[in-house]
Amino acid sequence: MVSSLQTNEVTATDTTVFEPRLIAFLCNWCTYTGADLAGTSRLQYPPNIRVIRLMCSGALDPVYVLKALLEGADGVLIGGCHPGDCHYVSGNYKARRRVAILKEILTQMGFDEDRVWLRWISASEGRLFADTVEEMVTALRAKGPNPLKGVWAI
Repeated sequence: MVSSLQTNEVTATDTTVFEPRLIAFLCNWCTYTGADLAGTSRLQYPPNIRVIRLMCSGALDPVYVLKALLEGADGVLIGGCHPGDCHYVSGNYKARRRVAILKEILTQMGFDEDRVWLRWISASEGRLFADTVEEMVTALRAKGPNPLKGVWAI
């Protein structure tokens, strides 16, 4: 027999707030350095993000984005140099084409393409990086957990 005190304790612990988990693939020369600037400037942004540094956003294979989503990430941020400013000349254009195709594939699979963001953030835009992370976390909180999280679990 469960007392009323015990049932109140159970309902009080069940009211947890959903916190999305983000994976960020960031260009070494621009967006990663912008994230570093945000940190050294002590700009506040949610700690929900895990960063993977790439030499160029054009080096990102879409399979890595799909793998992150299938393994439970609630969103993926891809950051690169502004168009025309790529250290590898055209890597960010390659990234833009790949993300456009990836979003079409996600839509055809019935998955929300808005869980994958591509943003151009330069090394001097630490505030933009912090604002982008804040905006993405807020948007993903409204969407809720990744629906593929449990489907592909082993």
